[in-house]
Amino acid sequence: MEQYQTLSKRLRAATLYLLTLICVVVWVNDARADVRIKDIASFEGVRENHLIGYGLVVGLLGTGDKLANSPFTRESMRGMLERLGVANIDANLLKTKNTAAVMVTAKLPPFGRRGAPIDVTVSSLGDASSLRGGTLLVTPLAGADGEVYAVAQGAVAVSGFRAEGNAATITEGVPTIARIDNGAIIEREVPFSLRELESFRVALRTPDFTTATRVRDVVNMELGAQFAEVLDPGTIEIQIQDKANVAEFVSVIENLEVQPDSVARVVIDEKSGTIVIGSNVRIGQVAISQGGLTVKVRERFNVSQPQPISIGGTTVVIPDTELDVEEKDSKFTILDADVSLQDLVDGLNAIGVGARQTISILQAIKSSGALHADLEII
Repeated sequence: MEQYQTLSKRLRAATLYLLTLICVVVWVNDARADVRIKDIASFEGVRENHLIGYGLVVGLLGTGDKLANSPFTRESMRGMLERLGVANIDANLLKTKNTAAVMVTAKLPPFGRRGAPIDVTVSSLGDASSLRGGTLLVTPLAGADGEVYAVAQGAVAVSGFRAEGNAATITEGVPTIARIDNGAIIEREVPFSLRELESFRVALRTPDFTTATRVRDVVNMELGAQFAEVLDPGTIEIQIQDKANVAEFVSVIENLEVQPDSVARVVIDEKSGTIVIGSNVRIGQVAISQGGLTVKVRERFNVSQPQPISIGGTTVVIPDTELDVEEKDSKFTILDADVSLQDLVDGLNAIGVGARQTISILQAIKSSGALHADLEII
């Protein structure tokens, strides 16, 4: 009986230890910075296509193109009127200021179907001062191959405004750029069929051999076979298992989580004093000292007045300048070899330096060869 109780206690202890170990492993795995594949990569062939067109915006309140300065607007108006049945128009007699020539741009989304609406952006091409209150006439939008994929038309919405008088002018935003939500209708689809694919490629937004290898391993582990192959640092090719349900297969792949790797890099924006330090940045053992001189100049002016009831006396302004030179104490801070990002930040904060001084220190550390990272200055 006692041996049975002892065995039971040992089994319970072993079970408790095993459960604790499993919890620790799960916690460690959850603590990793894993992201979905769809957040760091795109699927080759599934992308937007740019569209562009030339059109006219009418109905402007005297803020359109000056036809004397914009001959293309005048000719476009004449051609439009002739197509609408108004023939024998002398373009030189057109004096309106209510029309503006514009460029219309849009993005055709992947798998965009015929009849679906898309947003368009309208930008002035001539010297119009504002597009507020105008209406875009029918404008075909073509792709890079010259084919028309959508047609745009509608009232434009301008976020900026412009007001002027005889002696003053005020402009808020950019009134010569407008937007039409759902202003275009797709008329032609880009041919693309998922079921015809034997495989598809995952393109990493930031090419990296380590990240590509991790994506391959995660996909093969999920599928249980060698379906994924690394072609280059930015491309992983995945063979399709079941063509009958390709969409679900791609959905499973894009929601898999992977831990991306990154190059050790320090990015510095000298204009704004912004510094971004990557987590993989390491530096060798260095001693850092930051000091300098502070010169203060005070200018004062004293006025010397002549004595009362004096002849020939004048008022004299006497400048008084005070110079004060203060030398800042230089303190050395030693950073051990192969320190982490937190150690680097703590070390720089210990000597009380600001953003500008930190930039100089990082550049000096890079010049000494102790900064084991790319230093990028933008």
